[in-house]
Amino acid sequence: MPIARQTNHSPVSQSEGLAVLNKARRTEASIRIKGMHCAACTSTVKKAIDSLDGVIDTNVNLATEKAFVKFDEAKISRGKIEEAIRNAGYEVASDEASLAIGGMHCATCVGAIEEALRSIPGVMNASANLATGRATIEYDSAIARKGDFVRAVEIAGYRVLGAEGARAERLAKARELREGFRLLLIAAVLTLPIAVVSMASGTIWGDGLDLQLRNQALLLLSLPVQFFAGRRFYAGAYRALRNRRANMDSLVVLGTSAAWTYSAVVALLPDLVATPDVYFDTAAVIITLVLFGKHLEARARSSTSDAIIGLMDLQPSTATKVENGVEREVAAEELVAGDEVIVRPGGRVPVDGLVMSGESSVDESFVTGESLPNYKSEGAQVIGGTVNLTGVMRIRATKVGAEATLSQIVRLVERAQATKAPIERYADVVAGYFVPAVLLIAFGSFMFWLLVGPGMGDIEEPLPFSLTVFVAVLVIACPCALGLATPAAVVVGTGRGAQLGVLIKDAEALESARSLTTVILDKTGTVTEGVPRVVSLHAVEGHDESRLLFLAGSAERGTEHVLSKAIESAAGERGIALRTPTTSRALPGEGVSAVIDGREVLVGSTRLASARGISLGAVESRIREMENEGMTVILCAEDGNLIGLLGVGDTIRSDARDAVSELRRLGKSVIMLTGDNERTAKAIASMAGIDDFTAEVMPADKAGVVSSLQRKGEVVAMVGDGINDAPALAQADVGIAMGGGTDIALEAGNMVVMGGNLKGVVTAVKLGARTFEKIRQNLFWALAYNTAAIPLAAGVLYPLTGWLLSPMVAAGAMAFSSVSVVVNASLLKRFRP
Repeated sequence: MPIARQTNHSPVSQSEGLAVLNKARRTEASIRIKGMHCAACTSTVKKAIDSLDGVIDTNVNLATEKAFVKFDEAKISRGKIEEAIRNAGYEVASDEASLAIGGMHCATCVGAIEEALRSIPGVMNASANLATGRATIEYDSAIARKGDFVRAVEIAGYRVLGAEGARAERLAKARELREGFRLLLIAAVLTLPIAVVSMASGTIWGDGLDLQLRNQALLLLSLPVQFFAGRRFYAGAYRALRNRRANMDSLVVLGTSAAWTYSAVVALLPDLVATPDVYFDTAAVIITLVLFGKHLEARARSSTSDAIIGLMDLQPSTATKVENGVEREVAAEELVAGDEVIVRPGGRVPVDGLVMSGESSVDESFVTGESLPNYKSEGAQVIGGTVNLTGVMRIRATKVGAEATLSQIVRLVERAQATKAPIERYADVVAGYFVPAVLLIAFGSFMFWLLVGPGMGDIEEPLPFSLTVFVAVLVIACPCALGLATPAAVVVGTGRGAQLGVLIKDAEALESARSLTTVILDKTGTVTEGVPRVVSLHAVEGHDESRLLFLAGSAERGTEHVLSKAIESAAGERGIALRTPTTSRALPGEGVSAVIDGREVLVGSTRLASARGISLGAVESRIREMENEGMTVILCAEDGNLIGLLGVGDTIRSDARDAVSELRRLGKSVIMLTGDNERTAKAIASMAGIDDFTAEVMPADKAGVVSSLQRKGEVVAMVGDGINDAPALAQADVGIAMGGGTDIALEAGNMVVMGGNLKGVVTAVKLGARTFEKIRQNLFWALAYNTAAIPLAAGVLYPLTGWLLSPMVAAGAMAFSSVSVVVNASLLKRFRP
């Protein structure tokens, strides 16, 4: 049996909660950065950006290689932020677009197109290819737009056959992958003969002169591996040194340079050392293996963003625009609000808009998470990126570009991917001390084995032995795994959520979702459909239902409450003409007072009757009956005399009972909040399978209910859909807003359930918990790996077992470590609700 909770909370200012929705708009920028390899790099970039006057907040994500910056445009520009990133030693990655161009016939055409494109502000480089008929443009998407490229080419006298600018980031990342693979290939081709020659039997080489020639040949072969293929590590180490930091590149450069330099001395000045042994193979194999690991990691990292790229792919590149009765194909990005387009069966809707004519079934699964299509006819709302299945529709655009639902989804997901979970801050602290600690251990191990080693057994040559230990310790340590552990999981988790119709707006919500103990559901629009209608009328003696609907509907006319709409709709269905009241005043938590034809009309709850001294004695039994059937009872009085009662019902969501049952199976307590009285609340709660509810909650008291539970140690999720829920959503540990299709830019709440169904809440809770579990697994693996590997590389077991870790094996283990973290995070793509 449902249990009623008493409300004893002092009113919480609703304006404070609504401030969440009314925050001043600040300029935001998402900047892609090249050259970040570990947590030390992200920390350096963040510090450089945060040092600028006018920067409000910065989040740097290693997995997506992006900085998400909030700043005051009156004080600082995006260009200054990018300049600070470059001054810190990192590159700001450009976007890339590819155009298929018709009409190119010779080298002059190529030059004309390149000149036209390069003249556009924000274009860094443009290259046209006569053989492929394509032009590739590197540009800053904050300054230049794809439409600018099309216009420039057309003005130059050529025609654009197709544009791929919407895939700019994917193209740019693919280019970086190709460059990384090219360096890996060069390193591998040269390392193979180095390794073969180095491992060949010493008897192959005759006298000492031949051995010296061998060493010098190895020196020449290793030069391009060390300083060409490995130049990215030197560049990264230089950046770190310039910023007075140390990172993964520092470790690789120090380790391989030590081995290579020692070997170069042996090859060129053999008389200075006691042994002719060289370690060119060690340096070359380490660089090749680390490049191999970085290539695999980059491929895995690029796949973590598959979900967001998949969403971007939903936007069609072209649309059929209707103008003066003539259809013509245009670039979708050129459409503006008010334009009309034709969408035929099988085509994607290019804009958010209203159906002007036609009817069809539309697949909206990317928004709702539901596989069943929705029927659309004249006046219905459609969302850009959805698929028209059956009929032809003519649609008028209402939202385009950045305001469209699809763009908002992508922006919210990218913003979430830039945030940090609290546990990641712990990882950042560890990473800050990690590399300096490894350097100390490496130098300490080197000195120990150099000075103490000769007295500990069969170490005949302490310098080469100490050098081997030194290089192994530096190379096996992996700050990359630690830096990627959290962001990789957050990127995949938020992307998977978007595919399932759950938008996770910050990483902190993922961590809180794992610990949830209580889920609070607002009744209207959450447990119920949120579309109430008048289902019962009761006029007192001497009055009729038409008069009752006339007075109640006229008094409520112009107000925004959902119950007001239900009364107006009921009057309209009966053909009753309503009148605009002379005056109208909202009575918070009670109803409305209006003057109609010189008479005062009160419409509201039974609380209003008590406050105004209106007698309900004659209708009390009827009120109880209506409330026991789950109706919200609204009374109407004229000049202090009761006219009658209106029973408003709201259908329980079809998935409510199953969702509540699943939440309880997961160990969560479920509570329903409603402004209805206890009898109505009890009836609704019973139908939804909810045992615990709080009735007669004023809007401003909802946040108080949440905070009351939090003071008792509960970790609370609040689920709601209305503006009255904003303070409670902000107060909760996890605020889940029930989106109504396009209302996804809600400021309150950590998550948005796009489909507006309660099963989406279960998905949000499960996905949050699963994502955080992956974060924990990754952090455990990264910390456990480094904790176990570094002592082994330092030779701790050598005195007991004779085991000494080869630096080449250490390099392979380090490469595997960072790749395994990203691959483990990618398993979240298999998550099923």
